[in-house]
Amino acid sequence: MDNFNFYSPTEFVFGKDRENEAGTYVKKHGGTRVLIHYGSGSAVKSGLLDRVKKSLDDAGIYHAELGGVKPNPRDTLIYEGIELCRRENIDFILSVGGGSCIDSSKGIAAGALYDGDFWDFYSKKSFISKALPVGIILTIAAAGSEGSGSSVVTQEKTMLKRDAGSDLLRPRFSILNPELTCTLPAFQTACGAADIMAHVFERYFTNTEEVEMTDRLCEAVLLTMVKETPRIIADPNNYEARANIMWAGTVAHTGIVGVGRSTDWNSHNIEHELSGLYDCAHGAGLAVIMPCWMEYVMHHNVMRFAQVASRVWGCPMNFEKPEQTAIQGIKAFRRFLHDIGLPINFEQLGAKEEDIPQLVKNQGVGDGKTGGFVQLTSDDITEIYKLAVKASVQ
Repeated sequence: MDNFNFYSPTEFVFGKDRENEAGTYVKKHGGTRVLIHYGSGSAVKSGLLDRVKKSLDDAGIYHAELGGVKPNPRDTLIYEGIELCRRENIDFILSVGGGSCIDSSKGIAAGALYDGDFWDFYSKKSFISKALPVGIILTIAAAGSEGSGSSVVTQEKTMLKRDAGSDLLRPRFSILNPELTCTLPAFQTACGAADIMAHVFERYFTNTEEVEMTDRLCEAVLLTMVKETPRIIADPNNYEARANIMWAGTVAHTGIVGVGRSTDWNSHNIEHELSGLYDCAHGAGLAVIMPCWMEYVMHHNVMRFAQVASRVWGCPMNFEKPEQTAIQGIKAFRRFLHDIGLPINFEQLGAKEEDIPQLVKNQGVGDGKTGGFVQLTSDDITEIYKLAVKASVQ
């Protein structure tokens, strides 16, 4: 196990009706003038936004609003939010929504206190040195942004999808009420499950030796997703299954399952270009890319793939030919994604084989390499996209 520091300052407020306490937690964490940032009309139609505003009013907290966050959040709305924060002297941002809304809120939080263009943080021209505090009311179990310091944003004029991160962007508090996820369509629920599992796999596939403790934590989250996702696809109102998945999504991305070990993130980086170019759901793109990445890099450490195949997917361990166990595990994963209603190849996602050169170019690897578990070149990434063109359940 490698040396590590673990820092997770977010206060997690979990359970039924906890969104009605938003004003209490904003005040506790120093907010006096709040920007409520949210997505589509669902927060309005469901009455959630009204409940949040009442809670702030009861606490005597001024609030302004900015809705309209789209999946794969755009820089254009973030610029609007930055100007609103400055004009209204906002000192706290309250994000009401899922990962896209949270990521947009974090972009606003960083940009409002920055003299330059907030995109500098996402293009790696500058680093975040200060930010407005952010609080979360989560409505989708997926991205894990409610417990992380990361943000992913799409630049509208180029449709390039880029990330920025800082512990300053970690939410001061996150309110997690599983009931708020019960109205999600099955496809959106499944996309969230794929994202949660991807966050674990990016950490599970490591070159660090002797990490049994975090291996087991990773496997616990994966086993939870394998058990609970079909249950909520079959019964969207299953509160206990929703609760387990909501907490799994948070645990998957706070960093706790990845301490003391190297990580990868190639599946995420390769997928970002798909959702950037085609504006598809991030989880759907991951469902296509992850198994293909696994197939391509499996021989780097066959026993690690065989281990997860045995421990998570229940594949019999073939000690003489562990690559057979590894392959069975990858097939089981792809079958699981297919069975919960996700795409598994380019055609089902709406991607085009002829766009592969553009997808590779957009990733910006050039003549270099990227990744942690296996360093990939542009040629390697091309081959993974090609595997994704005609992937199938066998």
